[in-house]
Amino acid sequence: MTGSKRIYALDTNVLLHDPTSLFRFEEHDVFIPMTVLEELDEKKKGASEVSRNGRQVSRFLNELIEHGNGHGISNGLDLTSPQGVNLKRGSAVGRLYFQQRTTNGHGKADNLILSSVIELRDQNPGRAVILVTKDINLRIKAKIYGIDAEDYENDRALDDFSLLYTGSTELAESFWDQHPEVQSWNERGRTFYKVDRLKDEDWYVNQCLYLPGESSVELRVLHIDDVKATLVLLDDHSHSNHSVWGIAARNREQNFALNVLMDPDVDFVTLLGTAGTGKTLLALAAGLAQVMDQQRYREIIMTRATVSVGEDIGFLPGTEEEKMTPWMGALTDNLEVLANPVEGGSWGRQATNDLLASRIKIRALNFMRGRTFLSRYLIIDEAQNLTPKQMKTLITRAGPGTKIVCLGNVEQIDTPYLTETTSGLTYAVDRFKHWEHSAHITLRRGERSRLADFASEAL
Repeated sequence: MTGSKRIYALDTNVLLHDPTSLFRFEEHDVFIPMTVLEELDEKKKGASEVSRNGRQVSRFLNELIEHGNGHGISNGLDLTSPQGVNLKRGSAVGRLYFQQRTTNGHGKADNLILSSVIELRDQNPGRAVILVTKDINLRIKAKIYGIDAEDYENDRALDDFSLLYTGSTELAESFWDQHPEVQSWNERGRTFYKVDRLKDEDWYVNQCLYLPGESSVELRVLHIDDVKATLVLLDDHSHSNHSVWGIAARNREQNFALNVLMDPDVDFVTLLGTAGTGKTLLALAAGLAQVMDQQRYREIIMTRATVSVGEDIGFLPGTEEEKMTPWMGALTDNLEVLANPVEGGSWGRQATNDLLASRIKIRALNFMRGRTFLSRYLIIDEAQNLTPKQMKTLITRAGPGTKIVCLGNVEQIDTPYLTETTSGLTYAVDRFKHWEHSAHITLRRGERSRLADFASEAL
């Protein structure tokens, strides 16, 4: 290997995380140690997402070998993207190299990978050799040996999580003065405004706007173009006479959330917030109101990313729903709040619980592939533990008339190798903010109890 291009040595976890990572280094070369191939072989069996990714990497490698068979593997293979892989990159293509001989020793896989990268660096003194791995400890080891090591960041939705779209914006007190020419009208009991857009107003459709203070007002963007913006006055769900399935909004963000959850024109909603901000309760209340009262959807389907995402859950007894029940404590707790009739005592509560349970189905992520949900209200809980690929798999299950609500807290990511900026939930929020049929709300204030509020601040 000669030239001034960089050489990126890929760890197994990078390929298992994103099989297309092979083709994402533009004109630079890619190196795969023999230990990585052995680990891919170990991971290929099974029905989990990791196993599927392992098999996909093997297919990519086989296609590259067959495509460049006339040149020989020792001279490197052109990293030409296979059909069906959509990559946003230039026309420059690097080459793929494999470790030609196995490193001596039978130690830990990380150490064998390090040895192969050190040997690669020694063989190419004029080129920058960089180890790409999602394993923090392996990056530390590489630094100790003087090897440049980086995290795989090609799938990051944004550079800094603090820049993530929040879904709501505070307006300046002089907002109405800055927009003197306002058209307003009433239609079907709702108030609409059309205002001129200013240069600094970087709004998105379904973004919520609020004007604090004595003349407080809460609006939502319905339509925007280069010149005008159409706004609608939000419904006030903070009063009991405008509650949703008995649930009233306790703060501004909850009112924003209930407005977009109840809007039939919004097909995809993401709710982000720490524990106790009411994500699950609001999503369930809106779902029950639209399934039971308005009959807009046929039933509620609830799923969540378990800690062992995509792994076999057969060790738990019972049906698919019974296997998922231990993961659905949040559903059970919130149903106790929602299924609380004033009359009927314990018999009435039991009857209400049975009625609601018949319209709520619990499904495992394992069996989502190939399904299509028609006129369903789908709630994805703990969505921060999903990868972008898993998020795409779930959202593309939506058929006509289906609404998807994703809930999560990026401060509680349990899946290895996922961070705030690479989580599938962050990815969905960033990619859907431009779509006119999606909405996002970041819930900021906990509403569980004064004890929980104090504990979240003091502990």
